[in-house]
Amino acid sequence: MKTIIPPRLKKGDEVRIIAPSLSLKIIKKQDVKYAVAVLESLGLIVTFGKNVNKCDDFESSTVSDRISDLHDAFLDPKVKMILPVIGGFNCNQLLKHIDYDIIESNPKLIGGYSDTTALQNAIFAKTGLITFQSMAFCDFGKIRNNEYSIEYFKKCFFEEGSFELLQSKKWDDSKWYEEQNNYKLTTNKGPAIINSGNCEGTIIGGNLCTLNLLQGTQFMPEVNGDIVLLLEDDFESQLEHFDRDLVSLIQQPLFGNVKGILIGRFQLDSNATIDLITKMIKSKPELKNIPVIANLDFGHTYPTISFPIGGQCKIQNGKININY
Repeated sequence: MKTIIPPRLKKGDEVRIIAPSLSLKIIKKQDVKYAVAVLESLGLIVTFGKNVNKCDDFESSTVSDRISDLHDAFLDPKVKMILPVIGGFNCNQLLKHIDYDIIESNPKLIGGYSDTTALQNAIFAKTGLITFQSMAFCDFGKIRNNEYSIEYFKKCFFEEGSFELLQSKKWDDSKWYEEQNNYKLTTNKGPAIINSGNCEGTIIGGNLCTLNLLQGTQFMPEVNGDIVLLLEDDFESQLEHFDRDLVSLIQQPLFGNVKGILIGRFQLDSNATIDLITKMIKSKPELKNIPVIANLDFGHTYPTISFPIGGQCKIQNGKININY
């Protein structure tokens, strides 16, 4: 597969906010205002797709409305990055309706996480364009404990070269959108190296249960060379759910190329202790000889790194470097 590398951001670039899953209407107005201000403080111009505030019975909008905003963002030469409002549940509805020639002919950065995993991996599979797991637009509305996330947003999208994944000092699993100031910050105990070893390869992954929606379709990426999986899931995924979803991925043809796995930090409601995660990994003979590191700063807790799907990851002596 050919790889298309989108240009990095610079001050004065335009970021278009779209709603491929849930509507902007569900986000508090004060959080929208604050998120815009933070992005503008990075030197960016923020614009919105014309359908982002449409909201149906599923807190989303029609496929045609969402596709229209996606295509418009890629076709607009002023737009240099596309950010989803938030995640959701229905992004995979869009995949067969996308004009991938438009995307391939107008490569640009596209971020987000969670449900957007389906869109990002599909775009990479169909066009070779590197896409990104990152903060969604709404996450810029978080006031506390967001410095690390913004730092890694800048490392990934503004700066050239590789960056090392260094642990955050504090993390939280807050419903910050309900209460911006009154929640607990927890000291980060750092990565849990479950299987040691060195490897490097092309990054595939994101939200595990969403990635698995692509199995058996034309939208699951195929990589000829080595792969490093970056996987996470939200509070709805208890460890037994993550376990069976991981087994399902292990059973896919692409897993023959997987040389390492990085796992994002679980939310508290998942009840996934490091001891239980270790037992889960150690129970799988397919993982015996590849490095596996858990409790990393990405996923549905805060803060989080940004990383490129289709980019490169190198794991060496417990250190993790990412590049594209």
